[in-house]
Amino acid sequence: MQSAAFEAVIGLEIHAQLLTASKIFCGCSTAFGAAPNTHICPVCIGLPGALPVLNRAAVDFAVRAALALGCEIKHRSIFARKNYFYPDLPKGYQISQYELPIAIGGVLAFASGGEARRIGITRVHMEEDAGKSLHEGFADADRKSYVDYNRSGVPLIEIVSEPDLRSAPDAAEFFSRLRAILVWLGVNDGNMEEGSLRCDANVSVRPRGQAALGTKAEVKNLNSFRFLQKALEYEIARQTDVLSDGGRVVQETRLWDAAAGRTVSMRSKEEAHDYRYFPEPDLPPVVVDVERIERIRAAMPELPDARRRRFVDALGLSEYDAAQLTQSPRVADFFEDTVRAGAPAKAASNWIMGELARLLNEHGADITGSPVDASRLAGLIALVEEGTISGSMAKGVLEKMYGSAQTADAIVSAEGLAQIDDEAEIVALIADVLAANAGPVADYRGGKTSAFGFLVGKVMKAAAGKANPKRVNDLLKRALDV
Repeated sequence: MQSAAFEAVIGLEIHAQLLTASKIFCGCSTAFGAAPNTHICPVCIGLPGALPVLNRAAVDFAVRAALALGCEIKHRSIFARKNYFYPDLPKGYQISQYELPIAIGGVLAFASGGEARRIGITRVHMEEDAGKSLHEGFADADRKSYVDYNRSGVPLIEIVSEPDLRSAPDAAEFFSRLRAILVWLGVNDGNMEEGSLRCDANVSVRPRGQAALGTKAEVKNLNSFRFLQKALEYEIARQTDVLSDGGRVVQETRLWDAAAGRTVSMRSKEEAHDYRYFPEPDLPPVVVDVERIERIRAAMPELPDARRRRFVDALGLSEYDAAQLTQSPRVADFFEDTVRAGAPAKAASNWIMGELARLLNEHGADITGSPVDASRLAGLIALVEEGTISGSMAKGVLEKMYGSAQTADAIVSAEGLAQIDDEAEIVALIADVLAANAGPVADYRGGKTSAFGFLVGKVMKAAAGKANPKRVNDLLKRALDV
């Protein structure tokens, strides 16, 4: 809980790996999980005389992400050298963008706690990733650290927000919404465990009503929404306590210690001048003309928020169902294909998020690998809607469809699963059940309503589960209430 006397001011820096097959300035693979130092070359490890060549796809992906955030794409941007020394930085500098990034401005809007939030986007810029220092897993790890340069030169975009966030939950929600957009666009895989999406948070605390910003701390490399929220909650409370006790917050970089549940000091916070930025002499300016921007814009998919609204407004889904279906573009596409094949929207949503999702999960598959395509699922739903089979029978049919190429019609016909809906046939079954169960009949007529469920079960058993449950209930009640 935040203090009544102080408020937090939070800005995020999101580092997103672009889904290119090769690195940003060379042809080395970006694939995760290779043996250390196998995806490297003279360019990405900075050997003398090796010259960078910009990856065109990385630029297109950066533009695509920036457009989705409503940014202004700059027709001319410049790469710069960001100078600092660290063992995982082989050149002694990182190629990034500083004064002239590829995109500026923009906004990400979302609702949190029933209130609208509009978080400004300061800039989107391209840069290369550094390598990775390894401190564990070696016989001499107590004396030495090792460096894996496979990540060195992997293409990133850094998305910098305005300091518009005021709470840890809002920051986590912003990060979650941004991740969803990047994954939806196909520019990032959203895999935070593998480090392809990382977040740094700048947080300060000031007295409520004060316009000037407080002294900020940067919390580095937060790789989950939960850790981001917990780290910010801790850091806001820590800074509030310092100020409440009359102390002074120190500008510094801190790390989140998940095991201890607290942030710890890492180093004093660098300023931009500490990095001695200057234009990268080995790369020309990046020129993105209007035609290229418009081609990228035209190829972009409908964004998740817009699709969610359309599912609610045009198809009548609930906000919850629409949100679930738009977690992934593949799931949303499958849903729309099922509706186009004739299934009612609500029924399609229920089956996709229910039984089909369960089967896919059991088999370790996702919607793209579903053996039951949208057309066959729509065929199954049609049989349920028509009353040919019951919902419970349809679950069994879906399992058979999952393991074969058969349609629901073919399975129902071959196995004689069609639902008994004929009134005379059901009435005859009911008469036999009532005659054989005089005790429960008397109990029901004596006011013991639980006996009704027992008798329904007997009728369904006599019909081998094929009788229309609604018809059974209606006709049984009519017979008992005579």
